Amino acid sequence: MIFDYSDKTNALIERLRAFMGQHIYPNEARYEDEVNSGDRWKVLPVIEELKPLAREAGLWNLFLNISAHDTDEWKGPGLTNLEYAPLAEEMGRAGWSSEVFNCSAPDTGNMEVLRTYGTEAQKAQWLRPLMAGEIRSAFLMTEPAVASSDATNIETSIRREGDEYVINGRKWWSSGVGDPRCKIAIVMGKTDPGAARHEQQSQVLVPLDAPGITKVRALKVFGYDDAPHGHYEVILDNVRVPVTNVVLREGAGFEIAQGRLGPGRIHHCMRSIGAAERALEKMCKRLKSRVAFGKPISEQGVWHERIADARIAIEQARLLTLKAAYLMDTVGNKAAKREIAMIKVVAPNMSCMIHDMAIQAHGGGGVCQDYGLASGYAGQRTLRLADGPDEVHRVAIAKDELRRYN
Repeated sequence: MIFDYSDKTNALIERLRAFMGQHIYPNEARYEDEVNSGDRWKVLPVIEELKPLAREAGLWNLFLNISAHDTDEWKGPGLTNLEYAPLAEEMGRAGWSSEVFNCSAPDTGNMEVLRTYGTEAQKAQWLRPLMAGEIRSAFLMTEPAVASSDATNIETSIRREGDEYVINGRKWWSSGVGDPRCKIAIVMGKTDPGAARHEQQSQVLVPLDAPGITKVRALKVFGYDDAPHGHYEVILDNVRVPVTNVVLREGAGFEIAQGRLGPGRIHHCMRSIGAAERALEKMCKRLKSRVAFGKPISEQGVWHERIADARIAIEQARLLTLKAAYLMDTVGNKAAKREIAMIKVVAPNMSCMIHDMAIQAHGGGGVCQDYGLASGYAGQRTLRLADGPDEVHRVAIAKDELRRYN
């Protein structure tokens, strides 16, 4: 396996780094000010101002890789997973920057679902404005009443009545619902509880202005509400949508979820590596700028060990992620499922560790809002649960290993 970046990738990395340096990093303080001024659930001017610049720079929808759908209106830049990996890493250095390039979750996964499984009518109504960055979307899968790490537990009812589905259930960690531009949700629930275990679930498109939808509350992670994006608890009470809103077909919900989560997991891991790099950078600058007990903190031996451990951990995680990306490109997502599971465990844990080190290096400043490390840690810690908890991935890895000895 050769992980050298192609000339095309290197050119995009250079262009993306230039954009980050000119437009993203200088606007980090403005972004925080806009989030914390007035209503927290609003459209941020800084994001909307930067989107056209990203499009002009050719840095738009970079996640849309090569697929069977790359010859029509829904074509993206056509990057492979291996080519996209370093670009997602760069975006991960500033958590909010992905939206500027229309490469943020859950929109990325929802666009892939619509592009791969959606009808032409569904694409025209929802994929087109999503690809243009005109609206945002949500994915409603997890539920508070069941262990949603096993997707077959999901209890939300999707019952057919004539030409409509009637949806009832309670969802939470519904990413993106807080954004006023969020217009459509993909909802997973059960259409046939009597079918085979993995054929009971379906996914349907539900406009968020449909009668019967109640946004109960924004959920916080260690006190952070992730405004204006947000993760909400949502009640669906006799919500009605046309049967034409089903994605692919009835009973395909689990199949779609598996197809959606593979690329989503690797995107998360790529961004985690970028977040870890930024945390290490902040840590090293802080250690060199502070003096304790008569010498710079960077000269204290304990920090040499931590810096070395951080660099080693980042490089290991990056190589494993690149291997997973390479395998996804060459043998497919299903054949690469072991590597995808491994990086989903490795990358967030690595990033949590480095954020924790950086917080320690900043002292009291590390746990407050001034350096972005406390919120960064909260985000990375969440990823140990999102798209499947560590334990589920470890079980899958172990079972795969044990099968070798049958």
